Amino acid sequence: MKFGLDRLLEEPALRAPLKGRRVALLAHPASVTADLSHALDALAALPEIELTAAFGPQHGLRGDKQDNMMESPDFVDPVLGIPVFSLYGEVRRPTDAMMASFDVLLVDLQDLGCRIYTFITTLRYVLEAAAKHGKSVWVLDRPNPAGRPVEGHTLRPGWQSFVGAGPMPMRHGLTLGEMGRWFMREFNLDLDYRVIEMQGWQPEAAPGYGWPLAERTWINPSPNAPNLAMARCYAGTVMLEGTTLSEGRGTTRPLELFGAPDLDARAVLAAMHEIAPHWLEGCKLRECWFEPTFHKHAGQLCAGIQIHVEHGHYDHLAFKPWRLMALAFKAIRTLRPDYPLWRDFPYEYEHDRLAIDLINGSPSLRDWVDDPATTPWDLEIVALADEASWQEAREDLLLYR
Repeated sequence: MKFGLDRLLEEPALRAPLKGRRVALLAHPASVTADLSHALDALAALPEIELTAAFGPQHGLRGDKQDNMMESPDFVDPVLGIPVFSLYGEVRRPTDAMMASFDVLLVDLQDLGCRIYTFITTLRYVLEAAAKHGKSVWVLDRPNPAGRPVEGHTLRPGWQSFVGAGPMPMRHGLTLGEMGRWFMREFNLDLDYRVIEMQGWQPEAAPGYGWPLAERTWINPSPNAPNLAMARCYAGTVMLEGTTLSEGRGTTRPLELFGAPDLDARAVLAAMHEIAPHWLEGCKLRECWFEPTFHKHAGQLCAGIQIHVEHGHYDHLAFKPWRLMALAFKAIRTLRPDYPLWRDFPYEYEHDRLAIDLINGSPSLRDWVDDPATTPWDLEIVALADEASWQEAREDLLLYR
């Protein structure tokens, strides 16, 4: 199969409209060709393309910033001599001066298919700026490695943030190019928007179910996204960022496991099976021990649980990572009602709302966890309605059938 970048490089007719126009690129370390050349270098090698600027999202064009709220500066590319503007530094939205540096912005970002992954928010911001300034935006499309399944509550009115770009569920099932089409419709944006579509993407095909295993090399789109297993778990394990539990940062399997020094992992696992065993399908859970070298509980031995979604343990349609992690929180709260589960700290520059609520787009999940009277069905009935609504809303946006 071919990604959008590869098609643009190989098919002169696709890039013909770029001739005579100033071109900028929004990219990160995973923005590579099939032979692992970075998009910036590959585009610069084309004589008919005039590269005048580049942009980097969260974690930077080079992907060097490890954690959230670690900003990247602007700099001048030492080889090409063009400015590289940070959209996760002094600003989150491109400034008028940045927008004046190009006519067409090419967006080549590997996404993970989760609402909280900030690359989709950055896409919304650049689309809004392009509409304001009369610029063109082309998305060079890439796979959604989590595939087409939809899961989670819809972000509620008033809860938009840098980790919540609009009213979509946690796991949206769109590619970045398709998400741009949704932003255009949802926010009534008027601009020249194009998607350079992939060729041969089959999101329902095993064993990758979204990621072309054995065809393309996995490059971390952010420092703690090291593999396909993480991408599959992320729509659930990202909620750990709003808790006192370690999400495995500082280990070699970040966002595939969770735990804490004072956690009875065996008891939590047993409680999860007792409360809602049907939410544990499609994966294998294993009790484990780990010691983070940095971040939460650094240098402390943590008891935890690892989520295995590889080989014979993975059922793509049955696996529900958002429900699974909600169930883990519910089990902890059931076993220890006074456990200090929710982490109160500034999260993505929000200081007056709990991180767990920002991540979920409302307090609904936290309220469900904390209320001893709630049942799995109380969470499920809202999720099912939200998921069905999104499935219907996105139907005419899908580019790959």
